[in-house]
Amino acid sequence: MKMFLLLPLLAILFSSGSIEQTPTPDGNQVAVLGFKWSKTRQTIDTSTPERIAPARAMIQDNKNFERNVRVNDPAGVRDPNQDTIDGRSAALEKSVQSAEKPPSKTIDAFTYQAKIHNASPQVVEIVFWEYQFVDPGNPESVTRRQFVCGVNIKPDKEKELQAFSLSGPPNAVSAASLAKSASPFQERVIINRVEFADGKSWMRRDWNAAEIKAAYEKAMAIPWSANEMCRGL
Repeated sequence: MKMFLLLPLLAILFSSGSIEQTPTPDGNQVAVLGFKWSKTRQTIDTSTPERIAPARAMIQDNKNFERNVRVNDPAGVRDPNQDTIDGRSAALEKSVQSAEKPPSKTIDAFTYQAKIHNASPQVVEIVFWEYQFVDPGNPESVTRRQFVCGVNIKPDKEKELQAFSLSGPPNAVSAASLAKSASPFQERVIINRVEFADGKSWMRRDWNAAEIKAAYEKAMAIPWSANEMCRGL
């Protein structure tokens, strides 16, 4: 479902022409209620997609095998396909793939969360947002972690967005920032774009969608899992 909603945005966001945004009297009607980030550990599958074994040959025993198992053959009878050339090839291929498959890998990562409220009269389907780290001693120095989420937020409802990233807060801050506060950063969450179920949208005026084009295309190249809400850009 998320892929169907998100893929058409490739043409809309990155078209050469201007985009007419939905006018709203109070600007963005999706408010950020709270946010936080934390360190986490993620387990990733480093294996390559499983190769497809050749189709097995059709033999006469295929037609009656299931019936024979149910009626005449004793429990545990051997499938006749296992003795064909294709059957033996498939078994060998499966054995090779099992031997080649690398173990899963656990890596250090970061979780970014933002609680948002839909104050509009329409269902929100897609949200582009970013988590910002601002150096208080140098406000022009802003580190951004951007995400896109496929959601379904009804009017006057709230939603907890959660995204994972390999990138955490910046490693360096100014000496002035360290002297002024125990926390080296000012943190904030910004909503960049909202897509509504009726086809309308809102986008932050000073957000440059073109800067995330390559990252967006990469994120959309891999199918989303059923429980996946957000992806990093």
